[in-house]
Amino acid sequence: MNIKLHRIYESDAPTGYRVLVDRLWPRGVSKEDADLDAHWKELTPSDELRKWFDHDPDKWNSFRKEYLSELSEHKQTAKDYLAEVTQKNVVLLYAAKDKQHSHAYILKEYLEKLG
Repeated sequence: MNIKLHRIYESDAPTGYRVLVDRLWPRGVSKEDADLDAHWKELTPSDELRKWFDHDPDKWNSFRKEYLSELSEHKQTAKDYLAEVTQKNVVLLYAAKDKQHSHAYILKEYLEKLG
């Protein structure tokens, strides 16, 4: 299984099992346009962690550590979600503008280790 990342607002998304990995629905994107196979809210950062981080690059290392801790509490859920995927590619869709400091990158690494 290949896991790819793609910003939901950009065109030319790779093909595969499309999963929204943001807790909040992206502004201006209809459910029809999103064309999702799943929305993995349980694997997103908690509201408290998301609000604390606020996409501040100076908090990235601390955010990463806390988010991985949260993910470890949902390990079985992550395994179950991956088991549901029937396609070769999984496309993790996120809305953040800052591609380098998006939780989606941490989630991708975590899922690759599980898979």
